[in-house]
Amino acid sequence: MDGRVSEYRWFAAWIVVGCALAFGVISFALGPLVFIPAAVIAVLMLRSARARRGADGGLVGIGLLLLFVAYVNRAGTEPASSDLNPLPWLALGLAFVVGGFVAYRLRRS
Repeated sequence: MDGRVSEYRWFAAWIVVGCALAFGVISFALGPLVFIPAAVIAVLMLRSARARRGADGGLVGIGLLLLFVAYVNRAGTEPASSDLNPLPWLALGLAFVVGGFVAYRLRRS
């Protein structure tokens, strides 16, 4: 039981790191300030075999950030809106979240 809890914690840690990496990529102002530390943490986590078991959480983290961008730009489907179209962000976000959870479950089977 203790090993399972540890795996879930690593999965949650990877969600945070994946979200930070994605934020660093799409943010112009804070990109390097967030991306570089997140990348260093990701490399350090990849060095541990126990931490690598939850690495699929990184996909979930990326997807959650993309879903947040879709939510913020939800008015983008209106004709006079200056917001981004949220549909591509929504589709990619869902694909990353579902893909991350499916990959995690398949590795555990």
